[in-house]
Amino acid sequence: MGFTLAGLLIGLIIGVLPGLGPLMGIILLLPVATSFPLIPALGLLIAVFVGGSCAGSISAILLRIPGTPLAAATLLDGYPMARNGRAGDAIGLAISASAIGGLLGGVVLIVLSPALAEFAANFAPPEFAALAVTGLLAIALVSEGSLLKGLIAGAFGLLLATIGTDSFSTGFRFTFGSANMLDGFHIVAVVVGLFAVSEMAFQVMARKLTKAPEVTVVFPGFRNVTRVFRHWKNLLSSSAIGAFFGALPGAGGVISSFAAYAVAKTHDKDRDQYGKGAAGGVIAPESANNATVGGTLVPTLALGIPGDAASAMLLGAILILGYIPGPILFELQPEIVGGIFLVYMASNIFLLFVGILATPLFVYVLRTPKSVLIPVVLVLCCLGTYSVQASVFDLFVMFGFGLVGILFRLYGYPLSPVVIGLILGPLLESNLRRSLLISQDGYWIFLERPVSATLIAANVLIVGGYLWKARRDRRRAGRPVPDGAGRPSETSLPSQDRKAS
Repeated sequence: MGFTLAGLLIGLIIGVLPGLGPLMGIILLLPVATSFPLIPALGLLIAVFVGGSCAGSISAILLRIPGTPLAAATLLDGYPMARNGRAGDAIGLAISASAIGGLLGGVVLIVLSPALAEFAANFAPPEFAALAVTGLLAIALVSEGSLLKGLIAGAFGLLLATIGTDSFSTGFRFTFGSANMLDGFHIVAVVVGLFAVSEMAFQVMARKLTKAPEVTVVFPGFRNVTRVFRHWKNLLSSSAIGAFFGALPGAGGVISSFAAYAVAKTHDKDRDQYGKGAAGGVIAPESANNATVGGTLVPTLALGIPGDAASAMLLGAILILGYIPGPILFELQPEIVGGIFLVYMASNIFLLFVGILATPLFVYVLRTPKSVLIPVVLVLCCLGTYSVQASVFDLFVMFGFGLVGILFRLYGYPLSPVVIGLILGPLLESNLRRSLLISQDGYWIFLERPVSATLIAANVLIVGGYLWKARRDRRRAGRPVPDGAGRPSETSLPSQDRKAS
């Protein structure tokens, strides 16, 4: 519980600062967490996930700058409430809705993940191989930029996963004679470089390093908890939407928060007030994006397939600590699963109280200039990466992948598929090779088994549907489809908060 409370505080502080967010918090704390037992470690990281998913709303309400993309929908009504002199109420509603939505998402997690794990307990290597392809394809499909760029990024992650010692033949692959590469690239060094180092580089290029925003200190109060329950229909529907999108690999909180906002606006009798400071316009996106956290953990724990980059980091922590998520974990170590459920629910309960009481502290944090923040983050990156294996080589890997992350973002290639490919690569390779070893008819084994055949058919439909939509859009527009089939690319978006704005 102490680790969970500490993680929540850190997640709230990191989430408030524009450009960081829960993913950055998990990345920075991953090296620290992996030195502790599994449940305290996951309590720390899950609480960062929960706190960071909520705290972006504070800067969105006070500054009209979402601390994270998850809070982009919150500013539509949160900022007008602040301009009308109700900043405290807006923050109180956001924190209360986030905590309650997260608890409702936890109910979905506790109910669905054991059932899904029980279903997956009958999976054989062909099913796990097809499932890994589905997870990677889903992440690539919904990533910023074109499907082709998402697939290239995912394939790059799969290639990284092949570096090191072959578990089947004990041969060396792509090590170039270096003993440091016998175990491949450590996931912590790769992730910190791709996300944290590249993000700090873009923050520097964005200038305005010494400017600190002037923010008024506000006190939300607990009276807003009862106000949230007055919108119980909005709360339930938005939480359900968040949990649903969270369980879909790659969908994420940004989609769920805007979807929940649209549904709430459609069914609210005061829909004319939306965009002018409606309470329902704050409750809907905030309850949805925190319920998404619970939904995201369902496939992560039950199948070992991460729903997004943040849950991929949680999955990486579980693997580093020597546990294998999926049906085996539910069957052989249910107390571990119960502990994960407990720290998730506790983090949302802590969020309700700590988030409201410590809001003045977060307002002071908002005044920290980037010229102070960026060096501190980079020092933490170096210390955390080095501490995992006490390896200077990991520091070179971190900075090398920082350069890779900069190039990927400049040319519009998404980063999340790289991480998902790196994590799913061993699962895909080992089960693919096992399937072919036990098969009498080569690759036909994937079509002979109903579940794997269904997953392969779903993969074909996903790609076919995307290509059909792109072709239809090109015909309607009467001109070639731009890269990304009409979706924004990351090329001109140097930071997450600018993209959300």
